[in-house]
Amino acid sequence: MSPNTIAPFAAASAPVTLSSAGGVLRVALALLVVLAAVFAAGWLSRRLRGFGPVRGHQLELLAQLPLGPRERAVLLRVGSQQLLLGVAPGSVSTLHVLASNSDEAASAPANTGDGTESAERPSFKALLMRSLGK
Repeated sequence: MSPNTIAPFAAASAPVTLSSAGGVLRVALALLVVLAAVFAAGWLSRRLRGFGPVRGHQLELLAQLPLGPRERAVLLRVGSQQLLLGVAPGSVSTLHVLASNSDEAASAPANTGDGTESAERPSFKALLMRSLGK
């Protein structure tokens, strides 16, 4: 074998030098900077989610009740109406439309003066059972 054929093998098996360790360090540092930028962008997007065009709060989730493993009843306020919805995988059904807030306020019992009302407001479960006819 000639000395020219041995030289490439000798260079390939040479120990790691300071310059190649510096290259590995630069790559690791660049990877850390990229990962930090990704996490910072995720954090920033969560923090800024509330900003943007101001929308009226016309839709409000009032309550929800699980009816089965994947079904539930949801009470929503949309504008001045309250909707009782049945939510199942692949479908959303309106179960009942409740009276608007202005109608409810007109028919609400008067305050007795001692801080209590003469009749209590029905619970979500009672409203659901009444709308289902039970």
